[in-house]
Amino acid sequence: MGRDLRRHTRYISHYFNLMHDREDEQEVVEQVRGSIVFRGTNLWILIFAILIASLGLNVNSTAVIIGAMLVSPLMGPIIGMGLAVGISDFELLKQSLKNYAVATLISVATATLYFWLSPLSEAQSELLARTSPTLYDVLIAFCGGAAGVLALTCKSKGQVIPGVAIATALMPPLCTAGYGLATAQWSYFLGAFYLFFINTVFIATATFLGTKLLRFHPVQAVNPERARHGRRVITAIVVVTLIPAAVMTVSIVRKNVFERNLRAFVTTELDRSGRQILSQQLAHDTLRVVAVGREITQDEMAQARGRMHFYGLAGYQLSVIQADAADERYDLTSHLTLAEQNNAQLNAELADLQQRLDAYTALDSLSAHVSREARPLFPSVESIAVGRIAGRTVALVALHDKRPLPAAERQRLEQWLRTRAEEPRLETIIQQNI
Repeated sequence: MGRDLRRHTRYISHYFNLMHDREDEQEVVEQVRGSIVFRGTNLWILIFAILIASLGLNVNSTAVIIGAMLVSPLMGPIIGMGLAVGISDFELLKQSLKNYAVATLISVATATLYFWLSPLSEAQSELLARTSPTLYDVLIAFCGGAAGVLALTCKSKGQVIPGVAIATALMPPLCTAGYGLATAQWSYFLGAFYLFFINTVFIATATFLGTKLLRFHPVQAVNPERARHGRRVITAIVVVTLIPAAVMTVSIVRKNVFERNLRAFVTTELDRSGRQILSQQLAHDTLRVVAVGREITQDEMAQARGRMHFYGLAGYQLSVIQADAADERYDLTSHLTLAEQNNAQLNAELADLQQRLDAYTALDSLSAHVSREARPLFPSVESIAVGRIAGRTVALVALHDKRPLPAAERQRLEQWLRTRAEEPRLETIIQQNI
């Protein structure tokens, strides 16, 4: 029995073993070291990515924001910090921190300048979504960082890094922070910058843990006391970062639970056949309910007031407003018309979202195929990601080395991609390993 259990355990662990596909350690370190520098091309790519993301937030375009995150080089210094701590490479840590600070300052300054000049000053939903981080953002950042470090350290990297850049969303919070500075809305600035800090801390933490899990060797020996001190500092940073997000999460959960209890109270205690509840609103310590149709009797109201504490509404007063027959007909007609309009709009939005989802799914599948097919045809190509940006189909091609593709080779690659993607207007962006 024990022998069978060990055999099954070894068989299962074979599928979860990370070591057999691990990239050469020195090659991983050099790749990370090359991705942390922000000067020349990398710096201009960062500036343009920030401008693209700011435009997307300004016009509330999800596709444009995703495009900005795909071309952003911000992940480099963050992964560099986690890797440097994991292998005790203090020179790499110093370079990563310096370039991280430079990239952050330039990003916020660029976004601030854009939003200061932009005639569109209203905060859209895409922008507002980056101002109230929660524990869910912590989990997204940690899981994204874990996926990123595993992809970075394995031989078959695939399309994981662009996906991590989209999932962890480093660019939009910095742009939102710039919006907060440009419009002097400090709550936006603090909330968005805190979200960026969460992403930084937990991507770096996931990278640090990944290096330990994959048994990377330290660059230099560290005495046990200094190692313990370093672990205490990392733990303190993680805990301090978690606390505000935990508080916000608890507040949001409590609000959702309260709203659910409120709806349950109105539905269970007041809504009856022949009666329609038009609205329920909380004003200070009073719950105001507007109803039409069958009258809510005094006995029903007294019974409902007596059961409010079961729904977490103890301490609130119940006030019921009931419309007369003429008001009922008018209100019902207007609400039905509004409901029909909302339903038609919702159906149209659902159809549009389904169409966009189908398009993105098809492009994800296409990316995997063309990356695999391109390797024997174009040896200098490392990976290819195909996506849509602002209504255009774009192929992002990453090269292995710093040498640019010859003009003839580039033309042949572009023609092959257009033919393979069945998209004659496909645009190709080639990104060299800098």
